[in-house]
Amino acid sequence: MLPAAPPGGASPYSTALGPSRVFVPPNDHVVLALPPTAASASVLRSLRAEGVNVSPVTDGIGVLDVVRARDPALLVLDVELPGPDQAGVIAAVQSEAPNVTVIAITPRERRAGLLVQLRGDRDDYLLRPFAVDELAARIRLRLRLGPVIESTVLRQGELAVDTEFGEVTVDGQSVSLSPTEYALLMALLGAPGEVVAPDRLAREVWSEPASANLVQVYISYLRRKIGPERIRTVRGEGYVLEA
Repeated sequence: MLPAAPPGGASPYSTALGPSRVFVPPNDHVVLALPPTAASASVLRSLRAEGVNVSPVTDGIGVLDVVRARDPALLVLDVELPGPDQAGVIAAVQSEAPNVTVIAITPRERRAGLLVQLRGDRDDYLLRPFAVDELAARIRLRLRLGPVIESTVLRQGELAVDTEFGEVTVDGQSVSLSPTEYALLMALLGAPGEVVAPDRLAREVWSEPASANLVQVYISYLRRKIGPERIRTVRGEGYVLEA
């Protein structure tokens, strides 16, 4: 059992959980490596309640052992976990288990160094403090894309994204996207046929507060490049990527 946080200590995580449910493909496993606090225990309970198959780890020394034993689809790792330098742990996981996606939890001041280490479209990060529904959304997206990323190409009708090289084509023609436009497209591709709310897109693309107006602006940029008919607006709810 995870011990309680020190008295008076501020929680780095919010345990508020939104109404959405995590999509978990069969046989996918998540290793959750967070410090041994009451807040971490609450995150673990919330993810399990959402149907995520989770193995908890509370110190950096045990992360590699659990990854080797469980062969997970995804590792959620707090970079300030007790134990060895977690940058080294991430590098070891990437080397020994390259198919494991890493979602790193980091304070803002360590973000720049972390971005150099994470692998493009496979890995991800969240800034502390974060809400559990935000983490759940990232897990949902990465577990959905995981098996497809291995073939490097995602397709939706005549729209194709080669995730290895970051190349986007529409009707066989190459399309140049900005990093933000590309992240927005990937977030929509991660929920095929679903209406994706602006606040969820903001969390998945910007990893920090972003207004619905900003999301709308980038949706319009993306429409101009991939075709306006490919992103449908559902009034009052969000956006759907069409085939």
